[in-house]
Amino acid sequence: MSFWVQVWAILWKDVRCELRSKQVWLGMGLFALLVLVIFNFAFDLRVDNKAAVAPGALWVAFIFASLLGLGRTIAAEREKGSLDRLLLCPVDRRAIYLAKLLGNMLFIGVVEIIALPVFAALFNIPLFTGPLLLIVLAGTLGIASVGTLFSAMAAATSARDVLLPILVFPLIVPVVIGAVRATGSLMVPTGPSPGEPPWLGLMIAFDIIFLSVSMLTFEYVIEE
Repeated sequence: MSFWVQVWAILWKDVRCELRSKQVWLGMGLFALLVLVIFNFAFDLRVDNKAAVAPGALWVAFIFASLLGLGRTIAAEREKGSLDRLLLCPVDRRAIYLAKLLGNMLFIGVVEIIALPVFAALFNIPLFTGPLLLIVLAGTLGIASVGTLFSAMAAATSARDVLLPILVFPLIVPVVIGAVRATGSLMVPTGPSPGEPPWLGLMIAFDIIFLSVSMLTFEYVIEE
């Protein structure tokens, strides 16, 4: 089979499994909504401090919900033995990584589609603009590219629920900072200051670097 046929077959298998169980989507969605509600009642958001707090609340919800889903996708397959059977097939290991990455982005994307309207309503912020969608996409790709690689590594250990955040959090700091600052700049009426770094460009560079590194190293990680 061609490379993209392999990717589609594995991705469709993961989507069908999730549609039957609904474990990952449900848990991630409820967690993201709970975080947004807690932040809404925990801070007194006035006009002058809304742009400083709201982006952090949004991305905290996205990040922790993402890790909740990333920790379950490959771990569930290892527990059931389906990952071992997949590795016995003549499938390109890069196709497995790319399919898992796209599946994780799809799961996270569903949660973001649910959480963004709730976020806009709770914080009274109109954020449905083209730049926000690009920022969310770049941030999601950065988190998923790193998380997919290390979830495969952590799934082979008994302490995967503790090990995965320890491995992922230090590496995604640049993309998280860029996502928060870029989202915050959309909430400022005057826009970003002239001396402010191009956060979206930094996020895209992060995505390209870690996606390339993960594609090259996933074969060695998954075989161990």
